[in-house]
Amino acid sequence: MRNRIKYLATAICLLTVTTNAWSQCSICTKTAQQLGEGPASGMNSGIIYLAFVPLLIIGIIAYKWYRNQKA
Repeated sequence: MRNRIKYLATAICLLTVTTNAWSQCSICTKTAQQLGEGPASGMNSGIIYLAFVPLLIIGIIAYKWYRNQKA
């Protein structure tokens, strides 16, 4: 029970205490600077969107592995 509270508290902290994650390589940064504010923001959102799916898959696999190891 105590471990569940720790995990829940950690998850809440990670979800609430975040910073803007604008991930771009140097080429994408130069391209975004040339495009202007609006398209650059859309490009940043697209990068985050594309990174979300692989991270979600890894999270699901990790959760299933953890659940199977616990049983």
